[in-house]
Amino acid sequence: MSRLLQDHFDRWHVLVLLLAVFGAAALLLTAGGGGDAAARSELNRQLEQDVAYRARIDFLQDLYRPVLDLEKSGARQQALLKLEEISRRYPGEGYGFIIKGRILLQLDAVEEAVANYVDGVRLNGDFADRQGPFSAWNEINQLVSRQLPSFSERARTHPDNATLKRVLSNLHYLQSRLAGGCE
Repeated sequence: MSRLLQDHFDRWHVLVLLLAVFGAAALLLTAGGGGDAAARSELNRQLEQDVAYRARIDFLQDLYRPVLDLEKSGARQQALLKLEEISRRYPGEGYGFIIKGRILLQLDAVEEAVANYVDGVRLNGDFADRQGPFSAWNEINQLVSRQLPSFSERARTHPDNATLKRVLSNLHYLQSRLAGGCE
């Protein structure tokens, strides 16, 4: 064998033979799972979606933590100011509307609270689902249960009041979304 490799022509042939063997092995490894390639691609896509979803949850929790801390400490006005600051930076984020609705409800600004819950649910229907990391189903359900009879009665006795009609319409929208209805 050592004599065989001393000749340049033989070394060249051995090198070409080794490249051919490694090339064929590489082709078998990559092409052998042709049917599996689609499955692997689907798994990779699902993994990427799961990672993106988890990253979004972590990001939102970190982003709104100062607001939630202010709310818990009872500093609702400061929480609203911080929320406005965040919403200027991320204007289309529905979670901010849900938090704002909750804080406004604590401040007895029911009409504005309802409007914010509606905006949040319209941006992301997951808030009206029973399950999920940011589910607001229970608080929206309590809001609808408590406010719908009152606003229905007030709208019935004041049929020309556009504000009452709008709030009533928003409450019906939330009620529909809680029941699983779509846009």
